[in-house]
Parts: sequence; C-alpha cells; structure tokens
Amino acid sequence: MSITYLTTEELSEKIKYDQRTIRERLKDSVLIEGVHYIRPFGGRKILYLWEQIEVDMVTATRDHGFVIPMANGGVCNG
Repeated sequence: MSITYLTTEELSEKIKYDQRTIRERLKDSVLIEGVHYIRPFGGRKILYLWEQIEVDMVTATRDHGFVIPMANGGVCNG
C-alpha cells in the first residue's frame, strides 16, 4: 500500500481548510497522532497521512451521527 504524506499546507489545499484551523482546531481533536499524522524521526515537522484522513472523512459523512474521536483511533457514538 502506498502512503501519501502531506504537509499542513498541502492538506489545507486538499480539504479546503485554513492551515491555522488544521493546526489549532483539528490536530489532536479530530486528527490523531499515529493515526492521521506522524512526526518523522521524532522531530517537530508533521506529515499527514492522506489515505487515513480521506477514509475517516467519508466514514463520518456517511454515519451522519455524532461521534467522539478516541485516542486509539476509534470513535464513541454519542
């Protein structure tokens, strides 16, 4: 399986969200480290994993329910 790594700027262009919104509102609440993004080599740089983000966006849209993202990558239906 091929993985597409995106910077915050590239992700912003793909999902039409402002970079600041991604960093301040989505990261660590909707986008979870180790599931949706990684910090290669333990550094500060963040790379987003496009395929997982895309799957979760479609799943959340299809479910139409209120879900709470969990730290392990799962969700709690509220």
